[in-house]
Amino acid sequence: MQTKKQNPALELIRRIRSSDFFVAYLFLLPAFAILFTFTLYPGFQLVRLSFRNTLLIRPTDMFIGLENFQRMFEDPRFWNSLGNTFIFVLLSVPLQMSIALLIALGLKIKVKGLAFLRASYFSPVVVSMVAVSMVWQFLYNPNLGLFNYFISFFGMDPVNWLRTSSSFLTPIWTSVFRPIIQTLGWSTANWEWINISTAMLAIVLLAVWKGTGYYMVIYLAGLMDIPEELYEAANVDGATTWQKFTKITWPLLSPTTYLILVLQMINSFQVFSSVYIMTGGGPSRKTEVIVFYIYNRAFESLEMGYASAIALFLFFLLLGLTIFQRTVVGSRVHYDR
Repeated sequence: MQTKKQNPALELIRRIRSSDFFVAYLFLLPAFAILFTFTLYPGFQLVRLSFRNTLLIRPTDMFIGLENFQRMFEDPRFWNSLGNTFIFVLLSVPLQMSIALLIALGLKIKVKGLAFLRASYFSPVVVSMVAVSMVWQFLYNPNLGLFNYFISFFGMDPVNWLRTSSSFLTPIWTSVFRPIIQTLGWSTANWEWINISTAMLAIVLLAVWKGTGYYMVIYLAGLMDIPEELYEAANVDGATTWQKFTKITWPLLSPTTYLILVLQMINSFQVFSSVYIMTGGGPSRKTEVIVFYIYNRAFESLEMGYASAIALFLFFLLLGLTIFQRTVVGSRVHYDR
């Protein structure tokens, strides 16, 4: 008797339904739906819009190729925002990493009230950045702010922290960097970001206070993972505290340091809320970072195509920096215990 040949596709569906894979995919479906709705689809739209002239102010949507990217590289405000972003990253990342490591080393010591201290240092992390920015905006107030109250004890005049475009580095810019740039025949207008403003320093100080606790917890977890036997052997050999740090602690913390460096670089390049609340990109665009400029182009000028091109550039910039860190820094990481 000749048996009826079954359809391979129906047989595959029957096997999937009768296996655990079908149930697993059902559980994964809500997560995939969220991922597709809020990540994959917006990412696809970002790439599409970056090659189009999309203006929300009037029904304009046409393919223009690479014109948005050409405009971006010729835009002085883009270069200014990119330079301000690099200034923020170069100031905030080393400060947060070093302070987080120092606090983690201090909190590793078993003292009374250790749990309260750890929670206190971590508490700024869980507070909304918008709320923190509004509070710090009051602290920076030139008339009633707490910072000016403290510096008055040293005989210093009140500082308009968030509205001052110059800083203590202005004489260096005027006497050193500006003459060198002029000698090379370049326009100093594209290099004004070197003159770090007091407003930018104020934004950096807020970022350090807000984010250090998060990286402190990661460093503390890395310190707890280092075997105590190594320190005991070092004590027997008569090693000093500095020798134990440089020969044991710091090398074995390299995976943690590498992780923190990657996370901080990505987060710092996306700074936005504190700038939006406290300075609005001022004064004189000294704090206009790249994400704030993307917001300005997209939701104030309503140039969604141009804003998408800048956002796509930021994505590839972060991707390139991450690959560079993986190649250069990651190769120096010690994973052995």
